[in-house]
Amino acid sequence: MTTSRKASRGFSLIEQVMVLAIAGILTGIALPPLHHLLSRNRLQAAQNDFMAALQHTRSTAALTGKRTLFCPSTDGSRCSDDNRWEQGWLLGADIDGDHQPDGQPARTGATYGAGLRITSSNGRHEVRFQPDGSAGGSNLTLLFCEPGRDSQVLSVVVSNAGRVRGAPATAAQAARCQQGD
Repeated sequence: MTTSRKASRGFSLIEQVMVLAIAGILTGIALPPLHHLLSRNRLQAAQNDFMAALQHTRSTAALTGKRTLFCPSTDGSRCSDDNRWEQGWLLGADIDGDHQPDGQPARTGATYGAGLRITSSNGRHEVRFQPDGSAGGSNLTLLFCEPGRDSQVLSVVVSNAGRVRGAPATAAQAARCQQGD
């Protein structure tokens, strides 16, 4: 009788199927919150990347004493005239004031991948920091969103004084970002 007990120490097929069923149910419950968390992290990473790049552009202008440009770019060497930034950006000196970097850009940012939309204020597709650290023109607002996710919209604001700050987007900004304007 003791030998038969030692021989049947494994799990039955029913027990294994039950464990797999429970694991499947728990995975199904965990996936939506995990996707939401990863999506939010992706937006925050892009927002932080832009804030760091803008602050770097401002400090470069102040340290070199030259106007420094921050703009969207699709090829990493020239500024585009679009207000969409998800294909990348660049920063460089703009001494001649032609709204393009003089020579090679000092720094470039890579593509942010499909599904992420980054747009700037209507009519604003660049920031030029002056040697005193100010940013001429009107305030610039960059919006970060994933189409179809209204609750997850972030913004970066650059004031005329050159201050860079990040914040959650307003409801109107969220709607504008979702529409792609």
